[in-house]
Amino acid sequence: MSQPTAEEIRAASYVGFDSITRQIEKKLLKRGFQFNVIVVGQTGLGKSTLINTIFASHLIDSKGRLEADEPVRQTTDIHPVSHVISENGVKLRLNIVDTPGYGDQINNENCWDPIVKYIKDQHSAYLRKELTAMRDKYIVDTRIHCALFFINPTGHSLRPIDIIVMKKLSEVVNVVPVIAKSDSLTPEERDNFKSKIRAELVYHNIRLYPFDTDEFDEDELKHNDSIRSMIPFAVVGSERNVIIDGKPVRGRKNRWGVVNVEDERHCEFVYLRDFLLRTHLQDLIETTAQIHYEAFRSKQLLALKEASSAGARPAGSTA
Repeated sequence: MSQPTAEEIRAASYVGFDSITRQIEKKLLKRGFQFNVIVVGQTGLGKSTLINTIFASHLIDSKGRLEADEPVRQTTDIHPVSHVISENGVKLRLNIVDTPGYGDQINNENCWDPIVKYIKDQHSAYLRKELTAMRDKYIVDTRIHCALFFINPTGHSLRPIDIIVMKKLSEVVNVVPVIAKSDSLTPEERDNFKSKIRAELVYHNIRLYPFDTDEFDEDELKHNDSIRSMIPFAVVGSERNVIIDGKPVRGRKNRWGVVNVEDERHCEFVYLRDFLLRTHLQDLIETTAQIHYEAFRSKQLLALKEASSAGARPAGSTA
């Protein structure tokens, strides 16, 4: 009688629990994914245009100028827009939140409050649904997973209000800064500007995404280091096609030539897109839940507990 081969032994002892990844994938694909982005920056930096460029779709109306002499059109209030986009059988429910250009007024004191309040309100709405006795099987997640912070390409340094707003936002959401319309800078000016900004972020102790955790392996940690060395991303957005070498590409045409949005030599748009969608989308969602929302949730539940304890004390008692 012949002895069973190693392959036959493995087949006989196969249990099948490794199929759990396919089971999870099937359920997730059926349910779809939710990704919520808020865009923050002063008026005229092309926030809507960049979002439409990233997702290769006309998701939000661009407020940009159609003609050179046309005044810049403004977003006047916080405005969420929802879309469902599909790619290779994967459904992504995308929620884009456009904000008014902050710092546009003469008095900009606390101009960041409505944006921070909106982000906290989404945390609060999620918490209320979580604490409901008969809660939904799947709670609709409107928590903001990423804040794209647009920096004016001055080539000098961050404005004091930029530093304040980024610091406030970084306490409640994953902040990813970008230099808007970076084609207005020469490559040397762009590199110097990026270095100045990184130095200012370190000096003011502004903690930006991505964060390192114990869950990351060595390759992921190295990738995060390379991302941090590139932040802020110098980007150009365009919803229009231009012809380069007989092929239509998304770009901007000016008197000096054509800026190809997807050419790494022209700008860092492809690095930003890959970072947001191809390598860190799931981590942005998990970081929101595990760090920002968890901090909010703990604070709210502790406040409820203290209020409940205070209400239960006999009349005339002191804390």
